Amino acid sequence: MLTDRLEVTSAFTGALLETLEYTKASQLEELLQAAQKAQHKVLPRHQRLDILEKLARGLEEESEAFAQLIAQEGGKPLRDARVEAQRAVSGVRTAIAGLYQGLGREIPMGLTPSSSHHLAFTRRKPLGLVLAISAFNHPLNLLIHQLIPGVAVGCPVIVKPSLKTPLSALKLMALLYACGLPPEYAACILVPDEITSQLAADPRFQLVSFIGSAQVGWKLRQNLAPGTHCLLEHGGTAPCIIAADARVDEHLPSLLRGAYYHAGQVCVSIQNIFIHQSRYEDFAARFTQAAKALKTGDPLNVETDVGPMIRESERRRVQQWTQDALAHGAKAYLLGEESGPSTLSPIILGQAPKASAYFQNEIFGPAVGLYSYQSEESLFQELNQSRFAFQAAFFTQDLDKALAFSEQLEASTVLVNEHTAFRTDWMPFGGYKESGLGVGGILDSFKEYTREKLTLLRSTGVGPV
Repeated sequence: MLTDRLEVTSAFTGALLETLEYTKASQLEELLQAAQKAQHKVLPRHQRLDILEKLARGLEEESEAFAQLIAQEGGKPLRDARVEAQRAVSGVRTAIAGLYQGLGREIPMGLTPSSSHHLAFTRRKPLGLVLAISAFNHPLNLLIHQLIPGVAVGCPVIVKPSLKTPLSALKLMALLYACGLPPEYAACILVPDEITSQLAADPRFQLVSFIGSAQVGWKLRQNLAPGTHCLLEHGGTAPCIIAADARVDEHLPSLLRGAYYHAGQVCVSIQNIFIHQSRYEDFAARFTQAAKALKTGDPLNVETDVGPMIRESERRRVQQWTQDALAHGAKAYLLGEESGPSTLSPIILGQAPKASAYFQNEIFGPAVGLYSYQSEESLFQELNQSRFAFQAAFFTQDLDKALAFSEQLEASTVLVNEHTAFRTDWMPFGGYKESGLGVGGILDSFKEYTREKLTLLRSTGVGPV
């Protein structure tokens, strides 16, 4: 395979953090064969429970070490990295709670004469071997969502982390082994993208979980072996609507966080904000002033609000999209300034052309577009033409308008008076259209990682009716 080593660098400075070896082809095949055998001997539930309880305690003890690592390799500001590390603990505990819930159901019998004296019920059985392909922006918590449901329900999981941020994944895997998980039930591999694409097509995988760009995810799906289940989590433009009656001052901190958390590198970051025309100028002034006050820079500084983008090339892409929008008539409220190779302070444009990449595509950077609208009805129609459908937000004091928004907008999640990047680890999470396929979230993933198996019993004497 490859003999070259993988150099892991700081997102902020570009300095070398660690040099790792790629997984060799022979090692990969050994891991696959061991995991394939393990899927036929599921660990007892009490053993899985014990491992997860130890893992939750271990993650809590190692919380600060994980936070420092997340900030160093991925550039997430330390305050937010600490939140991610704590969320990992919560995610594992949510999985533990899920093990105390039965996922099966009773199928009613006796509805016809022929079905009398029968009892039918289902149980959820693990799908089998899982390939979890993860992303850089939440290097710990995304793997908690992709790996831990597999451990909980009994699926062996091969983890392929982002090569930009593999250190958190390796640390998590080492901790999982230390908590008693046999290595054949989970493994972390370091392979380039072309090998990952080939691997995803291996018929030995029963489930491929992918978090990343839509372009890569949908192509992976096309090449899956027949019968392989697929979970895709991509992104979108996260529309946010500010109604005429919205309490802007009250919601401004939430809006700023939703827009610039992790430099906008979140699949549901606020990107396009639509403001009622009666409030547009006032909102633009307030939002711009507040964004100027955000501190951009070193992610290891606890005062930093906006850290670096993952790579310098991504910073250049966002700047190019910004310049293109400006060249075609967008208004500049705030133009980001470079403060390092990949670090860019907040950008705010007004009325960017609807045909521009700045409006149409997922920016995945610290950039927001402001747009005025006249009526909610026409705006809903416009937004429903988007090729994305993920999380959307509506800020209003009018319950009728909020319910209309929830009913009419094509989105998997509608948030009222809360920013689009809000989520908890136990809520369902996932988009449709180009935004994704299937449902994530710890508890919902239990169903995605399992299949329903029906058992039917017939009594020849007195029995269920």
